[in-house]
Amino acid sequence: MRNDSSSQRSALYTIEREIRGQPPPMRSVARLERAAPLLISLHGWMTQTLETVSAKSELAGAIRYALTRWSALTLYIADGRVEIDNNAAERSIRGIGLGRKNWLFAGSNAGGERAATFYSLVETAKLNGVDPQAYLAYLFEHLPTHPVNRVDELLPWHVQAIITPTEQLLAA
Repeated sequence: MRNDSSSQRSALYTIEREIRGQPPPMRSVARLERAAPLLISLHGWMTQTLETVSAKSELAGAIRYALTRWSALTLYIADGRVEIDNNAAERSIRGIGLGRKNWLFAGSNAGGERAATFYSLVETAKLNGVDPQAYLAYLFEHLPTHPVNRVDELLPWHVQAIITPTEQLLAA
């Protein structure tokens, strides 16, 4: 294998694809056996390259950035519960980033707080496989007459059997 960062990154992600869905201990073993040597090689390449490029170059800056955060970058190797990247988290908050400019027009702090509440309800419904629109409709129907001291009964994981799951809507 060539000793450059793009081919090593590709190899690291290939390993992740192959072990996806396995229990964390098995993922850790596979990563220690297969990914750790690639990362050790990458660390060596970065250290060696850093000595040969101008200290003020963008490449040197990028390498210093990675080396400074090396322990965080390689944390996933020994812990099978940790993903190689944060792409899933980034995808889950994408709607928030896209709606950020719209929040400027919430009208007031209270309006912004209400919008945040709705975003939380929608994202929680999605995480639990519940269609957000159906969940909000269910809430609007049942919340006015529901006892306030039992509002937790209306959370998505408690009502998901009553509401059509997102997967079924996508299949229809």
